[in-house]
Amino acid sequence: MISAALTGYFTAFSLILAIGAQNAFVLRQGLLRSNVFVICLFCAVSDALLIGAGVAGFGAMVELFPRLPFILSLFGAVFLLFYGATRFRAAWRGGYEMELAGKGLDMWPALGVVFACTWLNPHVYLDTLGLIGAVSTQFEPTTQKWAFGLAAAASSFSFFFGLGYGARLLAPIMQTATTWRVLDIGIGCVMWLIAFGLIASLGGY
Repeated sequence: MISAALTGYFTAFSLILAIGAQNAFVLRQGLLRSNVFVICLFCAVSDALLIGAGVAGFGAMVELFPRLPFILSLFGAVFLLFYGATRFRAAWRGGYEMELAGKGLDMWPALGVVFACTWLNPHVYLDTLGLIGAVSTQFEPTTQKWAFGLAAAASSFSFFFGLGYGARLLAPIMQTATTWRVLDIGIGCVMWLIAFGLIASLGGY
């Protein structure tokens, strides 16, 4: 049971660690100290629900709906192109008075963005319903399997809250418009790289 839990925790952690739209947004909100708890809680609970579905065997959904990966990739690419464009636009326009004053999005707009970053991201489904679900099949469908799932969900909570609240350690270097501009350009580049990767993958469906 301990072995299953450790496997679940580190499998999930290694998958979440890869930078994406969700992590970038959590980092940005953490730097601004804006709605950090709500944003981290939303990400962690969303991951836990998807991990639970993957462990329970709902990864077979893709077999029932073969076009689902195509649809998710298409919507995900559109959103990432749009979100990346907003970061490039912010970097171009400057005007980081709110960021320098430590002000971010209000709660509901922030939740709207993180909802899209989470639920319109096809990689989330691949990682949780697909990969984590597949790894869980090596364990007995009793306490071992659910120890794996619970530990994987706990990994999401520790990662997102660590990222959100740990981001404030970077706050001392985020005191100029130039550093915020560099961050936005970096986020925009990552978003577009992921989007172009998704677009390239559409030919395989």
